[in-house]
Amino acid sequence: MTEEQMLVGSVRNNAAAQEAFYNRFSPRMLGVCYRFAKSREDAEDMLQEGFIKIFTQINQYRNEGALEGWIRRIIVHTCINVLKKNKRFDDTVDLVNAHSLHTNENYVPSILQAKEVTECIRLLPIGYRTVLNLYAIEGYSHKEIGSMLEIGESTSRSQYTRARAMLEEVLVKRNVIEKGQYKNNFGKINSKN
Repeated sequence: MTEEQMLVGSVRNNAAAQEAFYNRFSPRMLGVCYRFAKSREDAEDMLQEGFIKIFTQINQYRNEGALEGWIRRIIVHTCINVLKKNKRFDDTVDLVNAHSLHTNENYVPSILQAKEVTECIRLLPIGYRTVLNLYAIEGYSHKEIGSMLEIGESTSRSQYTRARAMLEEVLVKRNVIEKGQYKNNFGKINSKN
């Protein structure tokens, strides 16, 4: 079934088209959810809630931009809403000294390390992990993140800075990188996983 057939069928509530649509896009979107969630079970719950929203809003897709990008935005917003609803985003770490943290800008992880880096990101406190995912991977600005998470733009920047420093520590402890080797131009990863 082509993407257009899945889309048209899903708009018409055709179960076969919706199943094909889900099967096509859910693996990648589960990866998105997994980066925000604490566990695979939480990620699967986020995915299900996201696809419910997608199917109820699918008639709003206007063929402006990639369908996968539209789906991804809904999934990301669903993840954020789930975290906010469950008050999990409040589980942040003290930001008092975040402005003074130093990160070495000399290293970009290779593709082979992507899985290890993803696992290390998941070890970060939820607030840091969320901001890091939104900024570095999803490509949102700190202003957009602040609006989405109902925090200040400067808080988003501080959490991102602290997340990078904590991530470097985790990567070093897990021997993914050597101390001082971390120059992740996390500016915009756009891994789309």
